[in-house]
Amino acid sequence: MCIGMVGSIDCTLNDINVLDRSPVFDDIFQGQAPMLEYVVNGHMYKLAYYLTDGIYPKLSTFIQSISHPEGPKAELFARMQEATRKDVERAFGVLQARFAIVKNPALSLEKAKIGKIMGACIILHSMIVENERDGYIRYDISEFEDGDITRSSRVETDRPTNIANMLGILEDVHDKRLHLRLKNDLIENIWNKFGD
Repeated sequence: MCIGMVGSIDCTLNDINVLDRSPVFDDIFQGQAPMLEYVVNGHMYKLAYYLTDGIYPKLSTFIQSISHPEGPKAELFARMQEATRKDVERAFGVLQARFAIVKNPALSLEKAKIGKIMGACIILHSMIVENERDGYIRYDISEFEDGDITRSSRVETDRPTNIANMLGILEDVHDKRLHLRLKNDLIENIWNKFGD
């Protein structure tokens, strides 16, 4: 059992290490992450979520795959989530192959420096890819959208930082009911878009 600012939460020593090393949580807890509002399956959410594997705790900002899916909706969700995670892992592998600093352990660096290094590597990689292309193609993003899209999300970057705001964010992040509702809403959303 871990004791947090909000009270007791269930987690393991591995969970503490994951959270301790994550600049994402620094930004979320300090109120520096962009403020989001988006709707999934008719429910409004205000924290971004990250696709993870089973080692991460069940927080409202982590959505794990379903290890033993039962039924077509759960199977489709697991397939889509795993495919997206693999895309991210491949992209990270490309960065590791191109930049030695990404491949080597960075435990001795400060989290802020790691974030800046990763950002710089991503920008450099994008510049290299663009330079190596035979001509620059401008894509019309509307061809990738499904039908008549109404924008149901909003992002703000100015968020007041105060202790009450941070406590509210901590409560939302550790809310297991919110985690479960988001996961179920994502399963339904994927089924409605890509299911039978």
